[in-house]
Formats: sequence, C-alpha cells, structure tokens
Amino acid sequence: MKKYGLSLMFLLVICLVVPLAVSAKQPQSSYWFPDQLLQWNPKSDSDAEFNRSMIPLQERFMGNKVNPNASKDAKIAALSAMNKMTSGVPSQGSRKFESNTFSYWQYVDKLVYWGGSSGEGIIVPPSADVTDAAHKNGVPVLGTVFFPPNAYGGKFEWVQQFLKQNQDGSFPMADKLIEVAKFYGFDGWFLNQETQGASASDAKKMQAFMTYIQSHKPATMQVMWYDSMTSDGSIDWQNALNDKNAMFLQQNKKPVSDSMFLNFWWKELDSSAKKAKSLNRSPYDLYAGIDVEANGYNTNLPWQTWFPEGKSPVTALGIYRPDWAYNTADNMEDFFARESRFWVGEKGDPSHTQTASTWKGIANYVIEQTPVNKLPFTTNFNTGSGKQFYVEGQRSSEQAWNNRSLQDVLPTWRWLTESKGQALKASFDWSTAYNGGSSLKVEGKLSPENATHLKLYQTDLRVDARTQLSITYKTELSPALKVGLAFADHPDQFMFLDVKDSINKDWTTASFNLTKYAGKRIAAISLNFDSTKTVDHYSISIGQLSVSNVKDAEAVLPAVKDLKVLAADYRDGIYGDARLQWNPLGKNETSYDVYRVYPDGKEEWLGATPNHVYYVPEMKRAGRENQTILKVVAVDAANQRGKSAEVVYTWPAYPKPVAQFKTDRTLLAPGDKVSFNDLSSEVTEDWAWSFEGGTPAASTDKNPVVTYQQEGTFSVTLTAKNSVGEQSLTKTALITVTKLASGGVKNLALNKTATADGACGPNETASRAVDGKVADNSKWCANSSQPHWITVDLGGAHLISEFIIKHAEAGGEAAAFNTKDYKLQISNDGSTWTDVVSVVGNTSGETKDAISLTKARYVKLNILKATQGGDTAARIYELEVNGLE
Repeated sequence: MKKYGLSLMFLLVICLVVPLAVSAKQPQSSYWFPDQLLQWNPKSDSDAEFNRSMIPLQERFMGNKVNPNASKDAKIAALSAMNKMTSGVPSQGSRKFESNTFSYWQYVDKLVYWGGSSGEGIIVPPSADVTDAAHKNGVPVLGTVFFPPNAYGGKFEWVQQFLKQNQDGSFPMADKLIEVAKFYGFDGWFLNQETQGASASDAKKMQAFMTYIQSHKPATMQVMWYDSMTSDGSIDWQNALNDKNAMFLQQNKKPVSDSMFLNFWWKELDSSAKKAKSLNRSPYDLYAGIDVEANGYNTNLPWQTWFPEGKSPVTALGIYRPDWAYNTADNMEDFFARESRFWVGEKGDPSHTQTASTWKGIANYVIEQTPVNKLPFTTNFNTGSGKQFYVEGQRSSEQAWNNRSLQDVLPTWRWLTESKGQALKASFDWSTAYNGGSSLKVEGKLSPENATHLKLYQTDLRVDARTQLSITYKTELSPALKVGLAFADHPDQFMFLDVKDSINKDWTTASFNLTKYAGKRIAAISLNFDSTKTVDHYSISIGQLSVSNVKDAEAVLPAVKDLKVLAADYRDGIYGDARLQWNPLGKNETSYDVYRVYPDGKEEWLGATPNHVYYVPEMKRAGRENQTILKVVAVDAANQRGKSAEVVYTWPAYPKPVAQFKTDRTLLAPGDKVSFNDLSSEVTEDWAWSFEGGTPAASTDKNPVVTYQQEGTFSVTLTAKNSVGEQSLTKTALITVTKLASGGVKNLALNKTATADGACGPNETASRAVDGKVADNSKWCANSSQPHWITVDLGGAHLISEFIIKHAEAGGEAAAFNTKDYKLQISNDGSTWTDVVSVVGNTSGETKDAISLTKARYVKLNILKATQGGDTAARIYELEVNGLE
C-alpha cells in the first residue's frame, strides 16, 4: 500500500522449496514468487493437502437492525494480517494460546488476507484456518498478490513474469491463481501492483490479464484491485475512481475487477460514486480505504463522508489493518477488549454507540449478518484458541492451542444487554469450557432490580416436531436462568424457557422440547437472568447452546477408514511428530478430533481439523513406551462424537545419552569460578564430571560450579550416562587461568573495521554491528539471499575467549527475527578460516559463546538461517568479541 511503513513487516526473504518426498515436519501455509507458482503442483507439494479449507462458504442473512444508525447498504472489506509473518505459518494452528482469532465476522463482507513481501514471496493464499473461520460465518476470503514498491525490494521482472501471455492469448499466471483458489478453497485475489517501471502497454496487459480471469474463473470467485497503477503504467495513487484507473474496474461494459480498494488520501467520495454509476457499476464496488494500522480506534476519520446522516452510504468502506487490535494488545483479554471497542464502540453494546469519541464503532454503521439459518445449530462459545482443551466438560489437554478452523459462530450481538439496573457483564472465559477452549461467562450483582436480558444470536431456524433446545451451564449458585426465543412473526417478543432451579457445581444440561412451536421460525436466541433475592457475586458459565432435531442428535458417526501415518520424524529418541491421513466420512461431520492414548489408557486431545489430514505436533515419549496409539474421532454439527479409529505410532529404540556442555567463561583470573551448563541429551540420567586443575576435581551434579586457583590451561570431561549406555566428551585446554584476566576481558571488536555481504540500507551497514550501541535501531541488516556474513578486523592478533551476539529481539524486534543457525570462524590472515562455534536452533535474543583461548586477528560470523521462519534478512545489533589485547 502507499503507506510504506506497513510493508516493512513483510520484508522477508525466502525461496520456496517444493518437497520431493513426504516429510513429517510441520506443514506451512504457502507463499510464492511468480516463477515458483508457475512450477507449483499440489501433487508434488506435500503440504498442499494440509492447506485446504474444507468448510464451504455458508449463506448468511441480514436481520433487523439493533442500531438505529446502521444502514442495510453499508459494506465492509477488511485487509488484515491474520498472521504476523507471511512465512512460517502453521497450516492447522499451533500450540500457542495467543493468536489473531478475529471474530467480528458479522460486520465484514469480505476479508483480504494481507501478506507478501519482496523477501518471502509476493503471492500469498490465506491460511486454511482463516478461510475455515470466515466461511463458517459466510464471509469470502481473498488471497493477496503484492508487487512491492521498488524502494522495498520490488522487481519489475516479477510483474513481467506475472503478465506473461501465451500465443493463444492465455495467461499462465491467471490460470494458476484460479487453480490455487479452487484447490485451497478460498474465494479470489486482491491485486496490489506498486512496483515502478511499467508502461501504458503494461497497464493494458494487466487489464487483459484481469479480463482473462473474469472469463475463466468460477462465478463465485472475486478479484479486488488496488488503486495504485494507472492507465499510463505509472504508480500514482488516485485516491478515487477516475479516468486514470477506471480501466481496471470496468471496460466496454464488462467487469475487469469485481471491486476496487481506493487509497487512503481521498478528500471526497461523491465523484468516485458518480464515476462508478456512469460505468454501470455500483458505488459499493468501491471500498474507500482507511488506515488504522498505527492508531486503531484512535484514528480520526471523517465518517460523514461515507455515511451522511439520513442518507445511504456513498461508497463501501475498506479497513486497512484492523489486526491493530491484536498487534498492540498486551494479552488475549486485552485483544478482545480492543476488538470490542473497534467494532462495537466503547460502550461494548452494538445497539448504543453514541459517544463523545469520534470512533463510534463499525456497528454504528453496519447491520449485523448471521449464518445461523439451519439446523443443527450448536455453539460452545469457542473463540478458536485456549489455554487448555475440554471435551464434554472434561479437560482433555493442558496444552495451549489455537486453530481458527475450530472457532464457533460466536454471538451476533456482543454484548446486547437490557436491564432496568446495572446489567450483568458477559464475556468469554478461557479458564473453563465444555467443548473447546472457552465458554461464555455472565457475572455481576444480580437482584430483582437488575434482571438482565442478554440477546445473543440473530437466527432463522425452522422448528419441526423433532426440534429440541439444550443449554449446558455451570454455577455454584442457583442458575437463575431462562432461555429466550423470539419467533419470526413477532421478532421483538421473547418467550422464555425456565431452567430448573438446581445447584450443581459440575456442567449441567437442561433440554427443552420445542414441538409445540413446530412450523415457527426462531428469529433470535437470548438468555435471561433474574432472581427474587440479591446475589452479590453471581457468576455462571455457559458451555454450550444447541438447537437440533432429536433424530440428528442421536445419529452416531462411524469410525473413519484407512487411518494411517503418512510420515513420522523423531528427535533425540524421545520426541516425535507425524502426519496422519484418513478417508473423510462424508456423513455431515464438521471436524475430526485427534487423540493420543498413553500406556495407562489415559487419552489426551492433540488437535482437530475439518480436513482429512492432520499434523500431530511433537509428542514426548512416555517413559520407554515402544508404541503410541493415535485415535481419530469424527464430530458432527450437533457436537456429537462418533466412533474412533486407531493407528499405531512406533518409537525407535531407546537411545543412550549424547554428552555436551557449555561454560559461562573460559578465561579467568586465579580464584575465579566457572559455571558449567549441561547440554547433554534429555535421556541422560547421571553425570560424571572431571575438572583438571579445578575445585572440586570431580562432580556428579548436572550443572556444577568450579573454582580455579592456579594459573594454567585445563581440560574438562563430562560423561553422560543412562541404563542403555554412556558417552564421554573432553574439551581439551578449555579453561585458561591467568593473572592477565584480573582486569577483565575487553570487547576487541568495538569500533573496528567490519565488512559484510550486504546491507539493507545506508544506515544498516556492517559498522553498526560493532559500534557498541543497541538503541536507536543501530544494527547491521542484510536482506540478500542466505547465507549472510560479517567480518571484523580486530586490527591485530588478540587472545579471544568469547563472543556475544545481540540479535533482533535485543534491539526491540520480534523474537521471530532472532538468528536461528550461525557459525563463528577465526583467522589470522583473513583468508584461511577455522570454525570455533556452531549453533543450530537458537531462539534467544542474546547469545554468549565461550571458546578455548585462541589467538586470531579476524572474526567472521556466518548466518546460515537468519530467522525462526522464512525471512532471510540478517539482523545483528551487536557482535562483541571478548578477550585480551
């Protein structure tokens, strides 16, 4: 986009490697450069099946508005970075609670999955879990094609590759975009061409490319164009629809794109709306952009320009980076609070958005839409992540998780409460759940004066003779609860089903037969809380709400067929992961739960997916078990679990230890202490240390501390043992004790001459890595292809004892940008190099590597894997070389 700061998040460098064989490694969401996508084939991409959305786009409808200001004509597109990086995105969620589990789908007409960069790849389909969540709510999702500005690594050759046309008039890249969207199951593409260098003929070719897509894509697939490139090929943001960019929306009475996102700097929108109408297009095909990436709901905007009082909206609204709410939050509770204020206003009530603030919330302008229009309808109020996972009220996993494929359709109104007093407070609660990771919590002071009516869902559910409603709840008090139903013939009138007044600290389910309402259509579902006496600390958890037909609920899904382990990997003999596959049932299942069975019979939930393949995250071996049973259970739309299928996961032979250790220092003065850190493999059961010249001379501690009194150079030996075997490691001449170290070691690299393989810019050269500064973004950065290197000339031969590297996180950047794999070398002539340190799998923001005292003039840091993900840009804030002059 024009605001270049947003592109920096995505300046990530990667080359996609198409797997030639099935691997058990974590499947990741796709991203490509044009030439890579042309070579892509789902049959040879072992991750492809894991990246498919299996939930079709649901129908939804617009109900009666609850906010008097909202307009039925208002349309919203959200351009959101649903994952923090383009690369390294797990295909099916991960073992983290924190995730951008966006949930205000009722206000969004389409979601653009924002991503791509000159580093990682510029063609980015949405991750499958995002598409699943959106589709469940009836929202189409578009992937992104992002040609970056030249200043941020854009290459015009990518545009040329993208627009390559065959002699028969076809565009191979257009065919690939259609193929990817159909195979992965998402709904189209957002095209953002900001790379300079094009001509008018290139603009015509882009138009022809888009016209070709229009004539070859499925009718439901969409293309959104960004207001950047103009008819003469230049990058010139018009901030409007006009003669310079109309060719990318409509030509000769035929659509070129399905919609256009207008850049942020517009002054008025009437001329754009008028231009659209002159082209026989709806002004709501234009999404006038606002940029909320930096300030979220503190962004000052002229809302009257879109939504003039008493009139229909002028154009649609495009919101750039509403993921601000997630990116700036301190925790998940704060994220949901920010989301609430962004979408429904500071009062947290979509029906009452009037406030002194200029930001009234999107609910002030937009009528909610809902997909709750067929039976069965079941919600567990599951947000798509959790601190643990529950199955029918029992904790089945203590592992944090996120998977947006599992997000329920959450309440249409959050939160719409009616009370004559201070209404009870409703919120999501991640401390307990019935199914999934969260529940609905209602709490506060309850009395006859503040009976609270909590309206939850706008629905269109036809009741027949078999229909029943059930609610599952937990409270230590009397529930004081009724379930409210409004029917289509009187949508503003609620009748209430009274939950029996019983006290049960466990989950309790109350069921109601709705036969007498057969033929009616449920238009809304609510909860009502009332008490004849005052309860100062009322609290209730709602774990499940379901409306279904009895016959459907009683049907038991069979076990899946042909469950097998596609591939398995092992680490250290006690950790393993796997890829599973089975045949889908095709019997109204909505997802599949995956469990692990321990030797004692205990079952643990590992994850779930609507797909027929699943990646089992790394498991730890239970003792010395030889085999682990993995189970797959189908779950239907009423949340009923079927019969299980099992497969055996076989472990390798139990290993003997691998000895390894590290020391906090190798150069010391007489009388100094050294801390030794055992790094031996986890199967180690006993340790035997030998310290030449040290006190003590031997130890069986895991991490001993040793004192050296006499000058000299000394070796250290560690023997790691278990019942299978043992291994010894001796580091010769590791410890040097000298009076010369009494004054402490010195940073020999400070302000010395440094050279590197490249730099991201004139202020990020190699010298910044040896200037002694970390603040003010003083770093060396290189964004060419890996590996990277930086060499420091110490100005003469010196005795070197350790290296301290301050990676991205030390400078305030994300931990995902910390160097993962690196190697340190030394040399006396600058041409012949000796390896002294090799690190694989680092995650820390600062690393310290001590070596045997060695004399050298030159030091070289080789960065083999620059980040934790696919970004190949090196970021080193400081390289310290400590020793004696």
